[in-house]
Amino acid sequence: MTTMTAEQAIDFYGLTEEQSLLRNTLREFADGEIAPRAAGFDEKAEFPWDNIKKMRELGLFGIAFPAEYGGAGLDTLSYAIAVEEISRACASTGITLAAHVSLGTWPIYRFGTEAQKKRYLPALCSGEKLAAFGLTEPEAGSDAGGTKTRAVKEGDQYLVNGRKIYITNGSVCGTAVFTAVTTPDNGVRGISSFIIEKGTPGFTAGSKERKLGHRASDTVELMFENVRLPADQLLGTEGEGFKQFMMTLDGGRISIGAMSLGIAQASLDAAIKYARERRQFGKAIAEFQAVQLLLAEMATELEAARLLVYQTARFKDRGGRFTRHAAMAKLKASTIAMKAASLAIQVHGGAGYMTDHPVERYFRDAKLMEIGEGTSQIQMLVIARELLREAAERPGF
Repeated sequence: MTTMTAEQAIDFYGLTEEQSLLRNTLREFADGEIAPRAAGFDEKAEFPWDNIKKMRELGLFGIAFPAEYGGAGLDTLSYAIAVEEISRACASTGITLAAHVSLGTWPIYRFGTEAQKKRYLPALCSGEKLAAFGLTEPEAGSDAGGTKTRAVKEGDQYLVNGRKIYITNGSVCGTAVFTAVTTPDNGVRGISSFIIEKGTPGFTAGSKERKLGHRASDTVELMFENVRLPADQLLGTEGEGFKQFMMTLDGGRISIGAMSLGIAQASLDAAIKYARERRQFGKAIAEFQAVQLLLAEMATELEAARLLVYQTARFKDRGGRFTRHAAMAKLKASTIAMKAASLAIQVHGGAGYMTDHPVERYFRDAKLMEIGEGTSQIQMLVIARELLREAAERPGF
């Protein structure tokens, strides 16, 4: 994709002129403003506030939401392209954007009342406030129904106690959505979701996690200690939280797929560049068939993953059930992100193992793609479940 012209991208990927222009604009922005400082932010584990400020100016934090709430009103594919291009330059910045849009803001837009949308969305769409999504707990990861955080109704308030872990944007967010049990002993139907704002008494963030990759992104524990929330901060109705968050994860998996594309593309680009420059036995290693085979494998699988991610984004906008395709897109794209990063290091040889080259960072960043928002194994279970459901609905099958 890096070597394609705007016209070629329109033809091959079926992009509109607006989507192609967005892609090219963001590529120029990412290359010029984000990529040069990515290694420094990663090395220092420093949250990239400078990148956030510049992305606010471009309107990226409200890219997928209607203009009436301060958003850009673009479609899911445009959003996926934005996440891909930002992640190609800096995965830490990419995951900050993705968590804000897909996980923290989208549930408010999709399930919130009109009053909630008007109250929260303008600041989130402008990027004045970042958003976070609180689902994972010590006993609730792949088993999202194992939520222990408790919200007890007391008059016109809820008393909340519990904790969430591994929360992206947790300490930098201004607004967060989270799940809590409102009706014990009722399984997933007893889980509800809520909106909470930074500064609410009893709502605090723990220390920043020390991570293998995405070191510049913000990942913390969120704690709820006798937090009192007004009843109007319930998202939807009681008992709908689990269903809401599963729908949220479907959309979030498209953005994880897009992030994976960005990391894989960066890995391929770096491998091609190095292979053309590195000389052994009197010629560039790009002339050796063994290296060419690695590049071809990376490029082919990357294109297949990109087409799957892009088509799933389009399918979401058409209103179809996209659970299976989102899981497939995330599974395929995250697999090639990890593979491309690994092969890029192989092309670099010993140099790729050193921090002088970005491929070691791509390798570290890629691993999370196979874990976050459902591991690869969970994606396979989702795909199988959906296939069997679809088969059961076909007469005579």
